[in-house]
Amino acid sequence: YNNPIRMELFDDEIDSIRTFDVFSQKSIDKINEFSITPSREFIYPENVEDAVNKIKEDMGKNTNEDVFLNIKNAGFELVDLTCLDVKKVQNKAVELAKDNYFVIILGKKEHPEVKAIYSYALNNAKDSSCVYVAHDISALVEIEDKIKNANKVGIVLQTTQTKEFLFEVVDYLSKICKVLKVQNTICPSTALRQQEAKNLAYESDLMIVAGSKKSANTTHLATLLKEITNTIHIEDENELDKYSDLIKKSNNIGITAGASTPDDIINKVMEKLKTY
Repeated sequence: YNNPIRMELFDDEIDSIRTFDVFSQKSIDKINEFSITPSREFIYPENVEDAVNKIKEDMGKNTNEDVFLNIKNAGFELVDLTCLDVKKVQNKAVELAKDNYFVIILGKKEHPEVKAIYSYALNNAKDSSCVYVAHDISALVEIEDKIKNANKVGIVLQTTQTKEFLFEVVDYLSKICKVLKVQNTICPSTALRQQEAKNLAYESDLMIVAGSKKSANTTHLATLLKEITNTIHIEDENELDKYSDLIKKSNNIGITAGASTPDDIINKVMEKLKTY
């Protein structure tokens, strides 16, 4: 392949494999398989099968740092290919925890990225009561007394969250916190894509968001646009028929997509729209 390959995981399952552009980070083509050729000879540790099974078992129970340590202890060389933007959130969460902040992570608790951020913060906090995940304002209202009693409160965000959610949270917390430190860890390309999509939505009767419904940045994009205009979220062109009446009634239709959506899916959606 002429371009690098991105393998997207959802928990411990492979969701998709795609080539992508290095500079824009945008997916290009979906592929079914690829071969990995070792760059050098690697000597497996003894009892490699037992070691691999132990690592798989640990991934479901332990924190990221524990899993990494177990991989190294098993004799494997560890190469951390975590997205640099995601790594930034992890590092900021660790800094806040070490500085004795009550760490609030804004994001979806069950999302793999948030689970990892939580694990890093937890490993560096006094105890589990010092780290909290909130997916909306109501989750913060539930612990308002704890927030008020905290000497210092620090915020980090799942990289695909919206700035609107961040502003809403800051507005709420600034009124009840003694000290509030905000680390804006939203991915820059995600923020740019959201703003461009919003601008388009203001000029459209209908917005179509193409991309996986498991993708956090794509679902957040759809949620954001629904507050502006009629919006539908589809994974491919085959879902358009469900909304044929809405499409036919719309005069100006805008199309956007998540970062992981290949161009061929967007092109097929555009071609299918011409048939209505």
